[in-house]
Amino acid sequence: MSFLQEKIAQAKLLLKEFSVDCWLTYVRETGLNGDPILPYLIDSDVTWHSAFIITARGESVAIVGSLERAAILDTHAYDRVEGYVKSFSDPFLAYLKELNPQSIAVNYSVESEICDGLTHGMYLHLRELLASIGMAERLCPAERIISALRQRKSFSEIAVMKEAIRRTLEIYEEVRAEIKPGISEKALAEFMQERVRAAGATFAWDPGTCPSVFTGPETAGAHYGPTDRLVERGHVVNMDFGVKWEGYCSDLQRTYYIRREGEVDAPEPVRRGFATIVRSIEAARSVLHPGVQGIAVDTAARSILTTAGYEEFPHALGHQVGRFAHDGTALLAPAWEKYGAKPFEPIEEGMVFTIEPRLTVPGFGVVTIEEMVLVGARGAEYLSSPQKELYVI
Repeated sequence: MSFLQEKIAQAKLLLKEFSVDCWLTYVRETGLNGDPILPYLIDSDVTWHSAFIITARGESVAIVGSLERAAILDTHAYDRVEGYVKSFSDPFLAYLKELNPQSIAVNYSVESEICDGLTHGMYLHLRELLASIGMAERLCPAERIISALRQRKSFSEIAVMKEAIRRTLEIYEEVRAEIKPGISEKALAEFMQERVRAAGATFAWDPGTCPSVFTGPETAGAHYGPTDRLVERGHVVNMDFGVKWEGYCSDLQRTYYIRREGEVDAPEPVRRGFATIVRSIEAARSVLHPGVQGIAVDTAARSILTTAGYEEFPHALGHQVGRFAHDGTALLAPAWEKYGAKPFEPIEEGMVFTIEPRLTVPGFGVVTIEEMVLVGARGAEYLSSPQKELYVI
């Protein structure tokens, strides 16, 4: 079974689980205005108005421009593929009248960006079409279906993600030998990017910040590209990096300390900060079980830092990873306005999360680790080989 067949079969079961009659993904010109869910439904772009419909009665139907029908047929993922030349509305409305769904979940969401691919113009057009057959008021957001489809990773998805993680850790080992006083953040980043290309992989996010490399105190700290700043003795160096392999991402961070002349180990404040981060990650992992809300996991990690006297980190503890480095609706996060309802989503088996607390050691830099974990029936297990010891250079 191909990936598309696997996920569409999963979607059919989700419609029954959530008691939704029909899931409709409505798009056009996807090369320009793609929807985040499309890689789960097709493996090419479409030009004209197109509908991809999954039903609770177990049907998968695609209605596309006639010149794109062959590409959709080649996926062997749809029970029916209808091509049109002049009118999308004719086959589309005919099928909906035949199906007569009482609920039509469509690709929009107020809370989740991964479920919100429908443009406002397309939404208005869809309502106009459905109003002509008395179905406009049957629309509802497809957030639950799309979230579950992305979040509940299959065995094959996990296998690919493990390979992306393995390749990321391999490059982290290679760059470790390059870290030395006098080398710039940019030079380290360029070395890692060259290793990505040599491995035949791509970057998990924008290569302008993948990897991010930060050395010493008073850096941007996160979400910023590498600079000409040089690594110096007494610096903490941290990196944020991931690769994309066969469509799936990794996202890991590692921390290093550059010894001063005469030092045999990192200073006590750096060692204490690093040990606190390790304890914070383990505290979070121990709480991360199916049914728990993400806010509880974030609180477990955050309280370790604040109890130890550090300021709380200014971001969520962890996000889901999948076909994007930031993927999924549920979030390990505090109840801050910018996170909306995401911290209160229940954790489900099959989700893959990062756990990434951080703290600042004044005068040295930012100490952080980012690991990836898979939520299983009995809790979370590492997908990455966790950094338990500070790398001293």
